[in-house]
Amino acid sequence: MTTPIIDSHHHFWDPASGGDYGWLSGPFEPINRKFEPADLRPALQKSGVTGTVLVQTWNDLGETWDFIQTAEATDFVAGVVGWVDLTDDKVGDTLSKLMASPQGKWLVGVRHLIQTESDPSWLLRADVQNGLKAVERADLVYDLVPNLPQLPSCISAVEAFPEMRFVLDHISKPEIRNRGFDEWAVLIRRFRSQRNHVWCKLSGMVTEADWTSWTPQDLKPYVQEVLDVFGTDRCMFGTDWPVCLVAASYDRVVDALQECIKDLSEAERKKIFGLNAIEAYRLPQFQERNA
Repeated sequence: MTTPIIDSHHHFWDPASGGDYGWLSGPFEPINRKFEPADLRPALQKSGVTGTVLVQTWNDLGETWDFIQTAEATDFVAGVVGWVDLTDDKVGDTLSKLMASPQGKWLVGVRHLIQTESDPSWLLRADVQNGLKAVERADLVYDLVPNLPQLPSCISAVEAFPEMRFVLDHISKPEIRNRGFDEWAVLIRRFRSQRNHVWCKLSGMVTEADWTSWTPQDLKPYVQEVLDVFGTDRCMFGTDWPVCLVAASYDRVVDALQECIKDLSEAERKKIFGLNAIEAYRLPQFQERNA
């Protein structure tokens, strides 16, 4: 049986729907349009991708309901990382309703765009911590999506919840274009002691590099550092499509990661390109297939 290839991080959106897409302006204007399953399917087929994880784009519960329905209707969407209001004292009930719905099995994780919060320690607020407890009780992953200022709070959060599964998105967005390795590396190394329950997505790197001139060699030191900190059992491939399109095509993102990890064993590459995402998110259709 062929080992599945899982893109652990992509989005769909429609700016005309009224969502919070004000950031799709300026240099991001080229991707200020609707993106739906039919747009992604050819790229998946070209790169041999078996399944995907669809990730929230704004802090809206309605989008979460829409996304689990999209997963039910789309053969390649293997799981959804949605949004719930962690500060709501009834967040546990909200999660229960989502998971008990006919499409509920597709909800595999939750995240909040913490980098949009004015408080870099938002994740450590008492009400948010109570929300994280509800996510833990629901046995869902919590995706961390920080910029550098929020990274210390992410480290504290994973230390506070040692039995909870966490996934760090986009290797925490180091400023690759500005040679931001050293400051980032000091913080990322603090995850080493937590890697038994924290995974890291090798995603989002091309948009943190120079969009017009980046090469895989620009990304490789960051990939190597993440592999050293988390290990090959805790890293996973993701494209961040369609955000990546401002800097690279889908297949170029895939090729760049393949170049960065070409010296690993075949077994290690299979973990990074699929098996680790299945394990972390417990993707229902692949869990059943590999049982």
